[in-house]
Amino acid sequence: MNQQNTLIIFVKNEEAGKVKTRLAKSVGDDIALEVYRKLLAYTANITSPLKAKKEVWYSRFIPENDLWSDGNFNKKVQMGEDLGQRMSNAFQLSFEDGAQKAVIIGSDCGELTSAIMGQAFEALDDAEFVVGPAEDGGYYLLGMKNFHPEIFGDIEWSTGSVLEKTLAKMKEAGRPVHQLEKLNDVDTIEDWERVKEKF
Repeated sequence: MNQQNTLIIFVKNEEAGKVKTRLAKSVGDDIALEVYRKLLAYTANITSPLKAKKEVWYSRFIPENDLWSDGNFNKKVQMGEDLGQRMSNAFQLSFEDGAQKAVIIGSDCGELTSAIMGQAFEALDDAEFVVGPAEDGGYYLLGMKNFHPEIFGDIEWSTGSVLEKTLAKMKEAGRPVHQLEKLNDVDTIEDWERVKEKF
């Protein structure tokens, strides 16, 4: 295992009414939770082969027994007022813990693969940042090889301007950025229809 590579996986606790809320408007809370559980299982499956230290960061609390309990994933709880602060804190702790490259993903992307995450870590050999653009104007993956808290500040999360503003902040840092292929997160019923055959 390459302890110098750290993969940060942000997940929400499995609670009906608190996950996939946009999807739930079309299918209801229970089916939205079922979809989210399928996405979690998919994410666990594609991250397992990666040669990296793997951390699962929960939104509220650490459950005792779930699909991340096989010993391959360190479990932690997100800290911070908004998504930016929570991601920034996770990166900071990963670098303090010895990471030389750190990459964060969520658990919403049914198009993400082990190979794409491998490409992200490889890209950090030459680039300071790596980002995986999402079709909704956000990103499904972000990585760096030094801690840059400034890229998480002053951003309106869950809007179509997240990627654009993040890239602008990376450019201000004056360091090379590598962009991966654009993928689609599962937020709406249309998004789910596109990928559900895989599940």
